[in-house]
Amino acid sequence: MQRRSALAALAALSALAATAAQAQTYPERAIKLVVPYAPGGSADIAARLISDEWAKALGGTVFIENKAGAGGNLGVDAVSKSKADGYTIGLQTVSLAINPALFPKMPYDTLKDLAPIGLVASSQHVLVVNNNLPAKDVKALLALLKAQPGKLTYGSAGPGSTFHMAAELFKGVSGTAITHIPYRGGGPALADTIGGQVDMSFPVLSAAQQQVQTGKLRALGVTGAKRSPLMPNVPTIAEAGLPNYAFETWFMVFAPAGTPQPVIEKLNASLGKALASPALKERMTREGYDPTPSTPAEARARLEKEMPQWAKLVKERGITAE
Repeated sequence: MQRRSALAALAALSALAATAAQAQTYPERAIKLVVPYAPGGSADIAARLISDEWAKALGGTVFIENKAGAGGNLGVDAVSKSKADGYTIGLQTVSLAINPALFPKMPYDTLKDLAPIGLVASSQHVLVVNNNLPAKDVKALLALLKAQPGKLTYGSAGPGSTFHMAAELFKGVSGTAITHIPYRGGGPALADTIGGQVDMSFPVLSAAQQQVQTGKLRALGVTGAKRSPLMPNVPTIAEAGLPNYAFETWFMVFAPAGTPQPVIEKLNASLGKALASPALKERMTREGYDPTPSTPAEARARLEKEMPQWAKLVKERGITAE
């Protein structure tokens, strides 16, 4: 019995030593960063912004693979089922916390099958309206919505998208009814808001910046807790008339569950170093991203806190991914 215990202890020590040695030499080859959306979206832009600086801090190479489908679930599932050695990791938006409530059959368990590495950044959306809509501010829009429940429309980048969730949260907090018109992407929704086919939308702030500056759209409020340097004269929706409203898209990197902790810690430390780079900070701010580094534990806590909150909203609003 004692011999078996000694052998078990020796095996555990050997495994720990092997893991420590792996972390010291990691990375020995290129790391694949899976983005679960098509190129050009906010997650893809965030990944491309950080990849070079992160690779430099890590002392390796990071390349991006876009694997779109199923509202981001396809790419995240591919990461969850990859070898847990730190060479296949992923980057996802707040949809990591939202999708379990939206999709009745998830291909992975967010908290069991993924190991958060850390948060990367957050970005805001902005409430924009067609110029023909008489409302000039959030209070006037709320009055219009309450006088004509269900008559006005908003466009989204598709069911379950952050555009969609920002709008549904707005409806829930304000107690108003706005008809949802889903599109295949944020670009068409924004174009039809300009054209008047829909009355309003909640695009990513950086995507709407030029249209607002050139007068093609009217910005009533940004969705975050503070004003954005990209639109410093546009108030937050909360300060403009809806005090309890706040919505931001965050971006998180993660590995498959079971990835050795020393590897997770090395990835996290190098990511934090990259995000502290003044040059990267400046580029991210210019694109509408607010760098928000975190520990792996803080990233997991964010998921654990937000998943039930989104589940509650999805249930209350009857939101589906269809």
